[in-house]
Amino acid sequence: MTTIDLNCDMGEIPAAIGDGTQESLMRSITSANIACGGHAGDEQTMRTTIQQALRYRVAVGAHPGYPDRQNFGRRELKMSAKDVADSVYEQVLALARVADACGAQVVHVKPHGALYNQAVKNRELAAAIAAGVARWRNDVVLVGLAGSSMLEVFTQAGFAIAAEAFADRRYEPDGTLRSRKFDDALIHDSAEAGKQALRMVERGTVIASDGSEVPVNAQTICIHGDTPGSTDIAAAVAKLLREAGVKLGGLSKS
Repeated sequence: MTTIDLNCDMGEIPAAIGDGTQESLMRSITSANIACGGHAGDEQTMRTTIQQALRYRVAVGAHPGYPDRQNFGRRELKMSAKDVADSVYEQVLALARVADACGAQVVHVKPHGALYNQAVKNRELAAAIAAGVARWRNDVVLVGLAGSSMLEVFTQAGFAIAAEAFADRRYEPDGTLRSRKFDDALIHDSAEAGKQALRMVERGTVIASDGSEVPVNAQTICIHGDTPGSTDIAAAVAKLLREAGVKLGGLSKS
């Protein structure tokens, strides 16, 4: 039986944490990537999100991004490799401390936004991310875009990796994500997102923006918590995969 992880970026929007949206998402996913003070998040949002994850037996992961709250970490910054490593280390350590107080373990790290997208093609930046995490510990899973060189860099740094695909994002022919500057970058329809996720699992491909078929060999599939209709999308993806005989399970090094 095929096993796939469903992950979601969380702890980013206080309103979603308080109005039940985030907890609803927990019912469908298996891993939570929790903002840890860079692009979003603080000690309280981290604690609340970790507690929700524990209730739903969802794996806890760190979601470090550029320290740029004004732009939600989605603007490319020019930071030195040292500064990136320092920032990543500080963020994952902050989450780890809260997790420890809650009786939870941080099992994976997934970069956020522009930091992630730049590291897809920038090996030096990917190495800086790995160096920042390694300063904390190296027995965690690093998540990166399926088919990208960032996964090679993470592996060379001694980490277990998880190749990631996206149910709610459109792709370019080179396998990268379509920029959010385009109106069709996000998939809002839950049925379409579910079909894309199922295709990724069963065929290992995705249909790109130009209609071409792009290989996507992934161990984890993301649904963004801030995508409109995210709870419906996550529920549809989880339901369709289970109906197809796919087992859903959280990330772990083993």
